[in-house]
Amino acid sequence: MTLQQIKYVITIADTGSMNKSAEQLFVSQPSLTSAVKELEKELGIMIFRRTAKGVMLTNEGADFLIGARQLYQQYELLTDRYSAAGSFKRKFGISTQHYSFAVKAFVETVKKYGTTNFEFAIRETKTIEVISDVGSLRSEIGILYKSDYNRRIIDKLLRENDLDFFPLINCRAYVYLWKNHPLAEESSISLEQLRDYPRLSFEQGAQSSVYLAEEILSENEYPQTITANDRATQLNLMVGLNGYTLCSGIICEELNGENFIAVPFREDESNRNVTMEIGYIVKKYSRLSSIAADYIENVKEYLKHVKV
Repeated sequence: MTLQQIKYVITIADTGSMNKSAEQLFVSQPSLTSAVKELEKELGIMIFRRTAKGVMLTNEGADFLIGARQLYQQYELLTDRYSAAGSFKRKFGISTQHYSFAVKAFVETVKKYGTTNFEFAIRETKTIEVISDVGSLRSEIGILYKSDYNRRIIDKLLRENDLDFFPLINCRAYVYLWKNHPLAEESSISLEQLRDYPRLSFEQGAQSSVYLAEEILSENEYPQTITANDRATQLNLMVGLNGYTLCSGIICEELNGENFIAVPFREDESNRNVTMEIGYIVKKYSRLSSIAADYIENVKEYLKHVKV
């Protein structure tokens, strides 16, 4: 087994395509296929299953990939430490629920390190995929939240994926809406006041449960709900339909603009406010790379100035 073969397997798993992987790796597809087959023969397992739509990891391949990513990450760390003048291009990726502060910190990290010697990736994605990406080391860091409602399920998933959670900030629920929304001038907003407007939530997949929702207080009853899969669409729905979402109240105006505001959620006897514990997840026992450590410091620095 060689580091080159491991890199090939990681690239194929990330792209899901032999053709795309060959292009990225600057090798011919026959050479790439041959290298993978040799590795599969050596290991005595089938790593990939070929389909009409591309290639998919087998169960054995998925297990192998976890160890392969860990090994290759250590190689990258050593190269980063001892071959700074070389041509090796490091990778750094994060997976996150839809938080503008996570994107802001990522922007600052990219500005510091530049793209000449680094390949960056940020994945705003479903909760289960944040956990899966970090569990498989596709991303080095994940950003998500826990609350009293979802804590048992999230903690179970973190244990199953061998992940540690580190808190960053605690927040109470806010109503996030367009600045010209009929309720925008309220000092606080109750659930009853929101009943005439559509609640917006991020799609979590057909097999998901309410425990994996990104929005706080998702366990409540909402007469109207619209799901979307990206922040830009959600912001458009806020303007076009007077929609709203329930969030941490942490808004990055530099990225989202000044047209949206967060108003404190007003609890009542039937609909209590709760606390979001936002934090980052990493692979258990792993040591953060220098760029990952800087990213977390950028997040903390931004959150220090947040009032929630």
